[in-house]
Amino acid sequence: MLFNKIKTLPKAVAAIRELQKNNKKIVFTNGCFDILHAGHVSYLSKAKSLGDVLVIGLNSDGSVKKIKGKSRPVVSQKNRALLLAALEAVDFVVIFNELTPVKLIKAIKPDVLVKGGDWKKEKIAGAEFVESYGGKVKSLSYVKGLSTRGLIAKIQTS
Repeated sequence: MLFNKIKTLPKAVAAIRELQKNNKKIVFTNGCFDILHAGHVSYLSKAKSLGDVLVIGLNSDGSVKKIKGKSRPVVSQKNRALLLAALEAVDFVVIFNELTPVKLIKAIKPDVLVKGGDWKKEKIAGAEFVESYGGKVKSLSYVKGLSTRGLIAKIQTS
């Protein structure tokens, strides 16, 4: 079951199109999700509440390295995808290699595009595209004190 949630982009798009035909509301978010923590779980649960189907664009190991530096990710893309797929709120996980998920967003055409509160709406990749066809863009509240960077720092000082 878990591995059924992890899809290539073409397989995800095919599944999503069927769901959209049945008027299911598609929510999309993306991120590195390195060292999954309670802040991620809370955020993804809130994101799922905005629709029927939650799709996560997961940064590949290569794109995480480019964004976060050589020491990241701590957890491999395969394991990050598996952890995300195990969450009840998550319906699909699609790994992408680019620095932004714009290609995924354009292929999926979600009804709602979501990012954490640390992202201003005008800085959210794909926001303009989603709004161009009437989709919504939301920035959810950020859980203070819960971050992968903070966890790594705490581990390193322990």
